[in-house]
Amino acid sequence: MSMQDSAHRQCDVLVIGSGSAALSAALRAAVGGLQVLVLEKSAFLGGTSAISGGATWIPANHHAHQQGLADSCDEALAYLRAAAPEGWQASEDLLWQRMSEQAAVMLRFIEQHSALRFALTAESDPLWPLPGAKQQGRMLAPLPLKPYRRWPLRVTPLPRLFTYHELLACDLWHQPVRSWLRFLPRLVMRQIRGELTKGAALIAGLLDACERAGCEFVTEAAVETLVVQHQHQVKGARYRHQGREIEVQAQQGVVIASGGFEWDNTRRAQHFPGPHDFIASPKENTGDGQRMAQAVGAQLAHMDQANMGGGIPAAQNMSWSGLSIYFHYEPNAILVNRTGRRFTNEFAFNLGEALDARDERGETQHLPAWLISDARLLKQAPLLRYYCWRTPGWVRQGKTLADLEQQLTLPSGSLQHSVKRYNAQCATGVDSDFARHLSRAHAKTDRRFKGGMQVIESAPFIAIPFNRTFLTTKGGPRTDASGNVLHRDGQPIAGLYCAGVAMANPIGTRAVSAGTTLGPNLTWGFICGSSLLMRAQENAREEVRCRA
Repeated sequence: MSMQDSAHRQCDVLVIGSGSAALSAALRAAVGGLQVLVLEKSAFLGGTSAISGGATWIPANHHAHQQGLADSCDEALAYLRAAAPEGWQASEDLLWQRMSEQAAVMLRFIEQHSALRFALTAESDPLWPLPGAKQQGRMLAPLPLKPYRRWPLRVTPLPRLFTYHELLACDLWHQPVRSWLRFLPRLVMRQIRGELTKGAALIAGLLDACERAGCEFVTEAAVETLVVQHQHQVKGARYRHQGREIEVQAQQGVVIASGGFEWDNTRRAQHFPGPHDFIASPKENTGDGQRMAQAVGAQLAHMDQANMGGGIPAAQNMSWSGLSIYFHYEPNAILVNRTGRRFTNEFAFNLGEALDARDERGETQHLPAWLISDARLLKQAPLLRYYCWRTPGWVRQGKTLADLEQQLTLPSGSLQHSVKRYNAQCATGVDSDFARHLSRAHAKTDRRFKGGMQVIESAPFIAIPFNRTFLTTKGGPRTDASGNVLHRDGQPIAGLYCAGVAMANPIGTRAVSAGTTLGPNLTWGFICGSSLLMRAQENAREEVRCRA
């Protein structure tokens, strides 16, 4: 990772960020012959993608085709349309079309130009049976990969030895020792060989490929401003590195792929009012890309969209505050709102929507929210018991439900009423309030999901805060279907592109699968890289015409 000594430099393409969207854009542009510079604000590469599970949603991909699983771009588009919130199709349909068309092309390109290999999981589209949904074939994850070099990837407290496929096949959450023993020989060999899995494998494979294609990386390089030639043209950016300000002229364009703004306290409070528990992404995700794009006139959209759910506290020395973990998929657990009432199906795939429900004034309807269970939950989930021991005061306990009501300052009798009603429904096996008994399709192959309904009756009763843990926000500059950022006046800003969760993402809080962050991120990065190649070709033809 070298850098010229001068305070000015040039490249063809400048990529801001080093996550999945950034590296996909960089690889596409570099393989096409462009000189690519990747700037990463942190000392670590990979962003949130590097600490992810690696789940990747890619419709109509070649792996599914090879296994005889029928799919098409049109069916994927139908699914996206059916799953989207009301009114989104008017603004997002062209982006959905482009994403549906390019996702499979992107996957084939990455496997062709890198050592990365993906394999299907047995998961279905979780919003089955919406039109266009598939029982299998769209969810993939990377296989173990030994990188060519040791990259400074962001560390994670979660075990990197397990693949995403293995985590689905075992029950690390409820039976950690048995799960480790089941795969122990394989895990030992993986450690000896230096193989990475999940998001770390994805990022390391992309980094290897980008470096071989000629990309240059600079870490601890904070991009501060975009360089604008006039209102609708970006020519580069200025960044700070080792105490010096350096200006980069990007001949073909700049790609903003710097992640979300969840660590920007002001923006987060503005767009996500109400309490939150943790943030499960790197602290560098402060919305630099959104801020810089807005400063040059970009139109921002979907700023109230995010990936969010429940979470557990991270260790004190981690560069994030929490971990996004599924501990509400237990039969003897319910969620209650600030009035002590159940307000949602706890097994709903898009639980974040219910947590973030707003009233007419934009204020949260349910928060603060609590997960309510009993003594058996801690016995069933030893990892949850560990985090409870490690973080005193996080889990509240009461000898009675009335005790919990007082501790949580809930209305008198509300929690007792909610648990009594839920227990009565357990006896019939039918959740007449939220149809929880029907929500099993999205978890048939996931051992973390116990499903079913069990009474809450064994003291001590417990309460765990459930006030949104942010994995990433999904709002930013609006783009056209080529990834080109749009000005507030609706015109494209020449030379400025955006991908991933830094953009006004066409899939917001309501996801269509577990992999609809990484899959679309990779696809939009690929689309931006392809657009830059086309721009370079057009510029070259223009130069030839001018010389003639």
